[in-house]
Amino acid sequence: MSATMASPAPRPKATFKTIAAITIGNGLEFFDFTVYAFFSVIIGSLFFPARDAIDSLMLALGSYGIAFLARPIGGLVLGLYADRVGRKPAMTLTLILMAAGSLGMALAPTHAQIGVLGPIWLVTARLVQGFALGGEVGASTSLLLEYADDHSRGYFGSWQFVSQGLSSLLGAGVATLLTNTLPHDALYSWGWRIPFAIGVLMVPLGVYIRRHLDETLGHRPQAGDSSRAKLKEVFQTHAGLVWSGVLMILGGTVATYITVFYFPTYAAQFLHMPLSLTLWASVTSSAILVPVSVFAGRLSDRFGRKPVILWSRAAMVVLVVPGFMLLVAHPQGAVLIGVVAVLSVLLALQASPGITFITELYPRPIRATSLSVVYSVGVAVFGGTAQLIVTWLIKVTGSDLAPAWYMIAAAVISTIPLLWLKETAGKPI
Repeated sequence: MSATMASPAPRPKATFKTIAAITIGNGLEFFDFTVYAFFSVIIGSLFFPARDAIDSLMLALGSYGIAFLARPIGGLVLGLYADRVGRKPAMTLTLILMAAGSLGMALAPTHAQIGVLGPIWLVTARLVQGFALGGEVGASTSLLLEYADDHSRGYFGSWQFVSQGLSSLLGAGVATLLTNTLPHDALYSWGWRIPFAIGVLMVPLGVYIRRHLDETLGHRPQAGDSSRAKLKEVFQTHAGLVWSGVLMILGGTVATYITVFYFPTYAAQFLHMPLSLTLWASVTSSAILVPVSVFAGRLSDRFGRKPVILWSRAAMVVLVVPGFMLLVAHPQGAVLIGVVAVLSVLLALQASPGITFITELYPRPIRATSLSVVYSVGVAVFGGTAQLIVTWLIKVTGSDLAPAWYMIAAAVISTIPLLWLKETAGKPI
């Protein structure tokens, strides 16, 4: 039986408990993966010492980005596993792998302790985390949409981004608490390790919560339903949709990694604001993403995915440069929070319908594989490198507005596929 001919599973009953079970595990994985960004300045000095503080930061951001290189591999391997064996087993496996990577981060010896082996240890742990997260998004988002009916998929899909917002909020909250309460020496010696230890301890909770979910794959593995056949289906039959999806991911992922994760580092390093203050930007951004993502999902169910994505990106293109100019001219806490708040609203309005739209493009038997590949490649190429690229752009151009121009370029390019992709809201998938 070919991949596209497999019979769909009956749609299981969807409840808020179901949504929570799917997204809590997803949020735990994103917490483990992204909390690194909030301590990039500290990690840079401990693992990548350099004469120039910006060079040290770039090395730390480079190690942050290198984990994204493992995401396409994890997306491919674990996506195929989810499409052949089931969404639930794949999500359990990703949680276990993420716990292993986070444990490696929590125990990583620094450069001062074991020399170059310290950074190697750190990068290895990040690669394990990246591999795990590469398979999580495809399996969990496919499961979310397969629980929904044709008129609520935007709402259900929005919870993928809600879980990311909650994980970022938790990560930013923990980072802010530690930065504001621990003495400098304690923060640098052991305090920064606490979030990674928390992530390890919370993983069993995610496994426990997910154990009662219904499987939605709809068929058992068959002789003609091999990984090779599915790969052919993804990269030959649906190659155009794969590349369109990668381009669609570009704008949202660049905006996410700059707005949610980079602003504290940017404001501290280049605008010379205290890190204890700038971390509140990520707290604000994450707090806004949670309710606005749900609103955006509902909005796209009513008016369509494409109009909501288009208009929110247009607004970001218009407002992002003035926002950065205002912050550079007035590097104050209130201005930082205000700029981040506006950009976060526009980010949620495009990202929430965007992940739903991309997922709806692919047939069920290859949905997890397709989405995992598209999402992990897009995020690896454009998200994982965003902070490093804009830091480099600031250094070589001398302009503090470089991140804004990069966000504009990403938004414009990622909007192009909307010209040929058909609307999916309200239609069977």
